[in-house]
Amino acid sequence: MSLSFLWDYNITEAQYEEILSGKLTLGRLDQDWAAVRLLEYGTYPEIKKELGLSRLLSGWPNWRSKIKSPRRVRAFDWLVTWVPEHHSEQL
Repeated sequence: MSLSFLWDYNITEAQYEEILSGKLTLGRLDQDWAAVRLLEYGTYPEIKKELGLSRLLSGWPNWRSKIKSPRRVRAFDWLVTWVPEHHSEQL
């Protein structure tokens, strides 16, 4: 499966996953970059698979200000409030 949100970077999916996990940094491409890139351009299934809800909730305060799309910010603000209240079993 190719990650749709990496269309403009010359990195492999394996490299991306290592960056997201914090095992690899390529210049400015670090763990925060990988998470923000995923949150800005990934689909919900990609976000859930690659990042997971627990990491999203814990990392959201750090990544929130880096997301360019106000619509995405509102959606994730809602999600990080709603999931713990209604589906804590998924964490």
